[in-house]
Amino acid sequence: MTGVSRYLGAHVAARLATDPRIDRVIGVDVPEPTPEVGGLLDRVERVRVDAGAVGGLLADLDVDTVVHLALVSAPDQQHGGRAAMKEQNVIGTMQLLAACQRAPRLRKLVVRSSTAAYGASFRDPAVFTEETEPREVPRGGFGRDILDIEGYVRGFRRRRPDVTATVLRFAPFIGSTADTTLTRYFSLPVVPTIFGRDARLQFLHFDDALEVLHRSVIEDHPGTYNVAGPGVLALSQAIRRAGRIAVPVLEPGLSGAVALARAMGYGRYGLDQVDLFVHGRVVDISRLEREYAFTPRSTAAAFDDFIRAHHGRAVVTREQLAAAEQLVLDGIRQVRAAIGERS
Repeated sequence: MTGVSRYLGAHVAARLATDPRIDRVIGVDVPEPTPEVGGLLDRVERVRVDAGAVGGLLADLDVDTVVHLALVSAPDQQHGGRAAMKEQNVIGTMQLLAACQRAPRLRKLVVRSSTAAYGASFRDPAVFTEETEPREVPRGGFGRDILDIEGYVRGFRRRRPDVTATVLRFAPFIGSTADTTLTRYFSLPVVPTIFGRDARLQFLHFDDALEVLHRSVIEDHPGTYNVAGPGVLALSQAIRRAGRIAVPVLEPGLSGAVALARAMGYGRYGLDQVDLFVHGRVVDISRLEREYAFTPRSTAAAFDDFIRAHHGRAVVTREQLAAAEQLVLDGIRQVRAAIGERS
């Protein structure tokens, strides 16, 4: 399993390591696990190597299943920015698949993907199925990386038809334990939104993502699957449920709001996330329900679990509140100016 030192990878590896049907779990990653997840890996054999350099391991250890979770969803300017992100996501996956192609005992490949593959634009259909092509190439780097990754997997399937290849397009994670750009967005004291827009959103509870990954390893489910919670929440509904205040800004001004959110210390927001909050995205999960005989908890239930876990938590410092008040004033000025120009 790649990406084992990260939150998702550590939890998946720990879960698989307790399954009596699995003999060994070998975790591959370069960085050391954080203290938050380090204790989960006691029963996992760890190897400090990049995902793109596992060719020898696959043969030496007689690996029969590879789970690829080592993806970066947003650029980190302190660690190489967009260039390093693409190097890990695209080049790392390409090298891993090349190694998998040469592994004679390999029988299963499970790859983490994302509904970001569909992009997010005003031309989108109401619901995406697994066969729906994106109407526009995603603006964000992560969405473009996902398209490249899935293209490499399709090539791998043609070259190794004997391997069961499963691609899981996950909706954004949320829940009581998830810490993502999405959860940090809804933890903002005031939440920037686009004036006149109310995106339709789907979320996936983190525990349900673990369940689907676990089943993908111990069962055979070839193909590509959308994985999301049934139902939809409008962005305005989600903000109200979270007890936050929406601040509408004009679309050209959203980049300024994103920069402010980053300066306030609430994480990194890329174009993938910005476009999602503007246009929304809804996917069909009937293939998952049929083939896995499993339905994740609803989008609303997953979001409510996140709210319960964060209820009463102090999220605003004095400096952050002052910055938020300034954002409110700037948003009001922009809206007034737009109305004045139209009249």
